[in-house]
Amino acid sequence: MTPWKVWVQGARPRTLPAAVVPVLVGTACAVGERPGGLVWWRAALALLVALALQVGTNYANDYSDGKRGTDDPGTRVGPPRL
Repeated sequence: MTPWKVWVQGARPRTLPAAVVPVLVGTACAVGERPGGLVWWRAALALLVALALQVGTNYANDYSDGKRGTDDPGTRVGPPRL
């Protein structure tokens, strides 16, 4: 497996909706509250930050699990970890 693919899998793309949905809901609520409508750059920045936090948390979790030996490759169930 290529290093790029390992990092993408380590980001755990299946968890990214957990970061996207709250931003979409908050943005939808903000549109109704602001007289000028949606400020696209703020919504995009909020989405980017939420995704970066989610991916960073996934990487940090894999790192700490690896350091503590929590995820034993022989017995672990689920997607591969970094």
